[in-house]
Amino acid sequence: MENTFKASAFKDDKLKDQIKRWAAEFLQRESSGQSLITVTDVKIGNEAREATILFTVLPESKQEAALEFARRQLGDFREFINKKVKTGRMPFFHFDIDRGEKHRQRIDEITIKN
Repeated sequence: MENTFKASAFKDDKLKDQIKRWAAEFLQRESSGQSLITVTDVKIGNEAREATILFTVLPESKQEAALEFARRQLGDFREFINKKVKTGRMPFFHFDIDRGEKHRQRIDEITIKN
Protein backbone atom coordinates (compact mmCIF):
# COMPACT_ATOMS: atom_id res chain seq x y z
CA MET A 1 0.00 0.00 0.00
CA GLU A 2 2.83 2.41 0.85
CA ASN A 3 4.47 1.90 -2.56
CA THR A 4 1.19 2.73 -4.30
CA PHE A 5 0.95 6.02 -2.43
CA LYS A 6 4.52 6.98 -3.27
CA ALA A 7 4.05 6.10 -6.92
CA SER A 8 0.83 8.10 -7.01
CA ALA A 9 2.49 11.09 -5.32
CA PHE A 10 5.37 10.93 -7.82
CA LYS A 11 2.90 10.79 -10.71
CA ASP A 12 1.00 13.81 -9.31
CA ASP A 13 4.26 15.78 -8.92
CA LYS A 14 5.24 14.98 -12.48
CA LEU A 15 1.78 15.99 -13.73
CA LYS A 16 1.95 19.25 -11.73
CA ASP A 17 5.35 20.11 -13.17
CA GLN A 18 4.19 19.42 -16.71
CA ILE A 19 0.99 21.47 -16.37
CA LYS A 20 2.96 24.31 -14.75
CA ARG A 21 5.43 24.40 -17.64
CA TRP A 22 2.70 24.26 -20.29
CA ALA A 23 0.58 26.91 -18.55
CA ALA A 24 3.56 29.26 -18.38
CA GLU A 25 4.29 28.69 -22.07
CA PHE A 26 0.65 29.24 -23.03
CA LEU A 27 0.15 32.40 -20.95
CA GLN A 28 3.38 33.91 -22.20
CA ARG A 29 2.43 33.22 -25.80
CA GLU A 30 -1.17 34.48 -25.51
CA SER A 31 -0.79 37.49 -23.22
CA SER A 32 -0.47 41.03 -24.51
CA GLY A 33 2.71 41.68 -22.56
CA GLN A 34 1.12 44.46 -20.49
CA SER A 35 1.92 42.47 -17.36
CA LEU A 36 4.27 39.72 -16.26
CA ILE A 37 2.32 36.56 -15.44
CA THR A 38 4.34 33.97 -13.51
CA VAL A 39 2.89 30.51 -12.93
CA THR A 40 3.85 29.62 -9.36
CA ASP A 41 2.04 26.37 -8.60
CA VAL A 42 -0.52 23.82 -9.71
CA LYS A 43 -2.93 22.21 -7.28
CA ILE A 44 -4.19 18.81 -8.38
CA GLY A 45 -7.63 17.84 -7.10
CA ASN A 46 -9.03 14.45 -6.19
CA GLU A 47 -7.90 11.76 -8.65
CA ALA A 48 -6.53 14.45 -10.98
CA ARG A 49 -10.02 15.46 -12.08
CA GLU A 50 -9.30 19.13 -11.48
CA ALA A 51 -6.17 21.27 -11.65
CA THR A 52 -5.92 24.84 -10.41
CA ILE A 53 -3.10 26.84 -11.96
CA LEU A 54 -1.88 29.55 -9.60
CA PHE A 55 0.02 32.61 -10.78
CA THR A 56 1.26 36.02 -9.73
CA VAL A 57 1.12 39.24 -11.76
CA LEU A 58 3.39 42.27 -12.00
CA PRO A 59 2.49 45.04 -11.81
CA GLU A 60 -0.02 44.15 -9.15
CA SER A 61 -2.48 46.71 -10.55
CA LYS A 62 -2.95 44.39 -13.57
CA GLN A 63 -3.80 41.37 -11.41
CA GLU A 64 -7.56 41.30 -11.92
CA ALA A 65 -7.29 41.95 -15.66
CA ALA A 66 -4.77 39.10 -15.96
CA LEU A 67 -7.07 36.77 -14.03
CA GLU A 68 -10.01 37.64 -16.28
CA PHE A 69 -7.81 37.11 -19.35
CA ALA A 70 -6.62 33.70 -18.10
CA ARG A 71 -10.16 32.57 -17.32
CA ARG A 72 -11.35 33.65 -20.78
CA GLN A 73 -8.55 31.56 -22.29
CA LEU A 74 -9.52 28.29 -20.54
CA GLY A 75 -10.99 26.75 -23.71
CA ASP A 76 -7.92 27.61 -25.76
CA PHE A 77 -5.67 26.37 -22.96
CA ARG A 78 -7.49 23.04 -22.92
CA GLU A 79 -6.98 22.73 -26.71
CA PHE A 80 -3.30 23.61 -26.24
CA ILE A 81 -2.94 20.87 -23.60
CA ASN A 82 -4.85 18.35 -25.74
CA LYS A 83 -2.23 18.84 -28.47
CA LYS A 84 0.54 18.12 -25.95
CA VAL A 85 -1.08 15.08 -24.29
CA LYS A 86 -2.11 12.26 -26.57
CA THR A 87 -3.64 9.88 -24.03
CA GLY A 88 -5.28 9.92 -20.64
CA ARG A 89 -8.10 11.86 -19.10
CA MET A 90 -7.67 15.60 -19.01
CA PRO A 91 -8.43 17.42 -15.74
CA PHE A 92 -10.81 20.37 -15.65
CA PHE A 93 -8.62 23.46 -15.39
CA HIS A 94 -9.00 26.62 -13.31
CA PHE A 95 -6.80 29.71 -13.15
CA ASP A 96 -6.43 31.73 -9.94
CA ILE A 97 -4.13 34.26 -8.29
CA ASP A 98 -1.58 32.71 -5.93
CA ARG A 99 -2.56 34.67 -2.84
CA GLY A 100 -0.27 32.59 -0.62
CA GLU A 101 2.72 33.71 -2.68
CA LYS A 102 1.53 37.32 -2.45
CA HIS A 103 1.36 37.01 1.36
CA ARG A 104 4.84 35.43 1.48
CA GLN A 105 6.25 38.31 -0.58
CA ARG A 106 4.64 40.86 1.74
CA ILE A 107 6.10 39.13 4.80
CA ASP A 108 9.53 39.20 3.13
CA GLU A 109 9.13 42.94 2.51
CA ILE A 110 8.24 43.59 6.13
CA THR A 111 11.09 41.50 7.56
CA ILE A 112 13.66 43.05 5.22
CA LYS A 113 12.64 46.59 6.29
CA ASN A 114 13.10 45.70 9.97
